Amino acid sequence: MSKKKPAYPVTKELDGYLAHYSRKSEIPIFYEDLLRFSGSVVVYDSNDEDTLWIRVFYSEFDRQEIDNSLKKVYSILHSDGSSYIHQYLNVDAVDFCTFGNSKPFRIKVRNILNDNFTYFYVKRTDASRIYGLELEHMLSPYNLNFLVYKDTLIEEHIAGIPGDVFIKDMLPSCTESEKAQLAKEFVKFNERCMIRLLGDMRSYNYVIVPVHDFDHVVYRIRAIDFDQQCFEGKLKVYRPQFFKENFQMVELVRNKLLRDSVDQYKLEERSIVAKRILSSGNRIRKLRTIAKQDDISTPENVNMLKEQIYDLTLDLNFRKCNNMGEVLDLALDFVRRNYEDVSMKQIIEQNIKIQQNPME
Repeated sequence: MSKKKPAYPVTKELDGYLAHYSRKSEIPIFYEDLLRFSGSVVVYDSNDEDTLWIRVFYSEFDRQEIDNSLKKVYSILHSDGSSYIHQYLNVDAVDFCTFGNSKPFRIKVRNILNDNFTYFYVKRTDASRIYGLELEHMLSPYNLNFLVYKDTLIEEHIAGIPGDVFIKDMLPSCTESEKAQLAKEFVKFNERCMIRLLGDMRSYNYVIVPVHDFDHVVYRIRAIDFDQQCFEGKLKVYRPQFFKENFQMVELVRNKLLRDSVDQYKLEERSIVAKRILSSGNRIRKLRTIAKQDDISTPENVNMLKEQIYDLTLDLNFRKCNNMGEVLDLALDFVRRNYEDVSMKQIIEQNIKIQQNPME
């Protein structure tokens, strides 16, 4: 993987798309404002290990202004934007992550009436990350809430157990049926990431979400980092199975699932994504059209990826792509087209069978 991925600006067309779908909203504070902190301390977890986050502090004058602005952002993101709820909110912490590309701020907001709290994130705007968030919203089982204004991106918190923590502390104590279910979910997650070209899904870039269903627990896997959407040239980067951090999840698949089951789950996920592409209608068509006119990667990465996808699909159209948006558009169209071709073939075969056996 590239050591440093640049942030790409939002084009006029993408900005218009965000405004049309209520992703754009004027906010009272920018990413650069939060960089004015005057001090910080390291944040440790419950085991006294460094979390790679630091808790930042502001001067007394700045703190009051920043707190009020962050409450307004919370209200815009989660409510109707009015100031009525500000009296019930308290900004408990502002944390800064020095690790990774996006260097986000994590804001902890607490309701003082009942001590319930939630987080949201403030990041620099990056066009490829916005494409990643929108594609996650449309093509995954989960909806995402985020706002963009000029050079600042506000993202809601995605709740779950960090993948690396789960693998280390909780996976060993899972039952055999739970491990089989996790293996199935990882296969589907792996396929979903490859189809939509979401890269760098190492264990700390996704979360495991346990869902209690009657008398057992069902696990889901959700991406939480969208920095590497449609950027890298190596196809392996878009397949979580090839990261050493996911080795134990890959072993789980190897030990718990037969090859036929893996193929079945891959087919199921491709079909579900194809259905979501069809049901997203004009929204995803607009996004794909905008992406094809955008520049969100390097020519070297584009040339490398389109050749590797051609080797996988043998579709000559990939060799004609000029940018990552065109590669993404063709990849989604390839999945949709195959799904529709198979469905139509089954309908034709069924009609022939009915005509040949009219009395059945």
